Amino acid sequence: MHQLLIVDDHPLYRMALRQTIAAALPEARIEEAADLPSALAALALGPDTDLVLLDLQLPGTHGLLALTEIRAMHPSVAVAILSGQDDAATVRRALAMGACGYITKHASTDDLHAGLLALLGGETWLPPALREQLARTPRDTEAEKLAARLSSLSPQQLKVLQRVAEGRLNKQIADELGIQERTVKAHLTVVFEKLGVRNRTQAGVLLSALTGESANG
Repeated sequence: MHQLLIVDDHPLYRMALRQTIAAALPEARIEEAADLPSALAALALGPDTDLVLLDLQLPGTHGLLALTEIRAMHPSVAVAILSGQDDAATVRRALAMGACGYITKHASTDDLHAGLLALLGGETWLPPALREQLARTPRDTEAEKLAARLSSLSPQQLKVLQRVAEGRLNKQIADELGIQERTVKAHLTVVFEKLGVRNRTQAGVLLSALTGESANG
């Protein structure tokens, strides 16, 4: 029996998607979450989840950063993106950050069924129209490399980076995360090195460039 987790902040869409999945996979167990903390809590209770269907527009997080955090904390769980946004740059960044597939919210029922079967079978899957679009669009290899670097950060490093991008000082970050200020500094040293930046401003700009456009999910 397959176990899936739908992560989307719109309850009506979650309900419609759940019904569609249940029709395609009547034996599947389907859980729901409205935001990233709820998704992480659900995964902590259900570490054997086979597939997460993740909306890019979630409250309280930067677009693709939610994908990166889930992948960092649960590397064995497959995560596919759900989004109304289907431009080639966003799709490629998602794949570089570890997504196993990308399902547009206007996908047909047939495409969704095919995608679910492929993803649960361990394949990487994109709708045919999206594959054709990617084939016609030149790749931004530098952006994809940066996306892969971001996905190499640990969960704690990601939390520190997100708070830096929001303008918090080291002491504020330490208080929020319940760690020492020197630990925050140590995390930032590693973050700057992995991302190839020199300071907080550059790190924030890079994060925005990689994920900010996707916040419209």
